[in-house]
Amino acid sequence: MATCCHCNLKTREESDCRIKHFLVSAVCGLQGKQSEMAADWKQKCDSQWQLGAHGVPMPDSVDWKSVFEKKPFERNLLQNPSPYGVNHTIPPPEPHRSGMPPPPDRPPQFEPDGNFSGWKTNTEVLPYDTSGIPPEAVVCHLPQYRWFSLEQRVDLKAEGLWDQLLDEFQPEIVIEDWYEESQLNKSIYQLDVKLLGADGKTVIKQHTHNPEENLECYSHTWKKVSHVFSKYGPGVRYIHFLHRLKNQFMFELFNTKVTDSSIIIKTSKASGQ
Repeated sequence: MATCCHCNLKTREESDCRIKHFLVSAVCGLQGKQSEMAADWKQKCDSQWQLGAHGVPMPDSVDWKSVFEKKPFERNLLQNPSPYGVNHTIPPPEPHRSGMPPPPDRPPQFEPDGNFSGWKTNTEVLPYDTSGIPPEAVVCHLPQYRWFSLEQRVDLKAEGLWDQLLDEFQPEIVIEDWYEESQLNKSIYQLDVKLLGADGKTVIKQHTHNPEENLECYSHTWKKVSHVFSKYGPGVRYIHFLHRLKNQFMFELFNTKVTDSSIIIKTSKASGQ
């Protein structure tokens, strides 16, 4: 039996309509499922860190699954925080001074031992200090001092933080460091931490610490350095962390160590902020 062309056209239109309806339903279902999953990840983040209770902004535009997986709060954002393989809960080892030059077949050691992966390091050789030496005096050996620098830059958004949190809430940023009381010099440690803008150069806030040691009484322990950034203003996207350690060389190397360096983002902010 011959089929009417009009009937075939109507059948095709009905079929196309059913396909379109199916596709629309599938897309809507997928979007709904994705929205439910996003809400679940958001709820997990809220439960994990009590964000809502602390007044932290939680916009839906944030990738909450990524935030949950990266866990940006209450953890150390610095890599390799103890490059010398020691920690501040154990007293630093006493240095052994032989007072003798190394054997001819062994080159002198000018750089400290350690695993400095994750850190950018630099050495600055300082001029010999001849102050206090009479002009007619004959000096056989003088200690040579060097600054040994270790620095890192932390990308806060790459670590899981988001714009509204950094710009509006401005969570407390806690800095902590421990350095060895080596008594090699009056100045053996310097800290410089900068909060930087999106260009990685503009300094929004800065903290420096340059203590002077008391060399009159012998003491060999770990000294704690800490600082809390708060109310620092909008725009912070990076943290640059740098500490400098004074090393001494005379026949052999004696260094100042650091350990347990940390940058921690809190879910709190300064009272009255």
